[in-house]
Amino acid sequence: MVIVMSGPPGTGKTTLAHRIAAGVGCPAICRDEIKEGMAHATPDFVPGPADPLTMRTLATFFDVLGLLVGRGTSVVAEAAFQDRLWRPGLTPLIGQAEFRIVHCTVPAAVAFARITDRSGSTPTRAAHEDTQHDEQRRRTVHESFDPIALPAPTLTVDTSDGYSPGLPEILRFLARS
Repeated sequence: MVIVMSGPPGTGKTTLAHRIAAGVGCPAICRDEIKEGMAHATPDFVPGPADPLTMRTLATFFDVLGLLVGRGTSVVAEAAFQDRLWRPGLTPLIGQAEFRIVHCTVPAAVAFARITDRSGSTPTRAAHEDTQHDEQRRRTVHESFDPIALPAPTLTVDTSDGYSPGLPEILRFLARS
């Protein structure tokens, strides 16, 4: 199974992805964590729109998913990708695995506060362009987010204050056949 964690930046996808992966018993492959590892290995890296590291991260993320799914591994795939990036990367995996989509959502103000907090408290976040965005750019990204649209069961989770629905219900949704 490929469990796709989708949603705009700051909606709690990574935290929930790791909790789901622990609950299911599979790895969580997180796009931002891959990029942070690449940035760590690239002295003087400066993030920007479509910078070379971002483009390598995109390819690496989908290569890793393809490798794991091709070897019969269930996986949680987490990224703030919109449909235009998810669809071409996941389409080759259709037929190799079942898909479930968990779409994370929060009000824009909550997402902005989370992005601001983590950019100030987590040094590895400097690898990401969103730390350089002003509030207007963050609002535009949040409000214009185009969620993944694959023909797969989808659950929307509000992560504003805990999880609604709760983690047990999320795991039951993922266990359905």
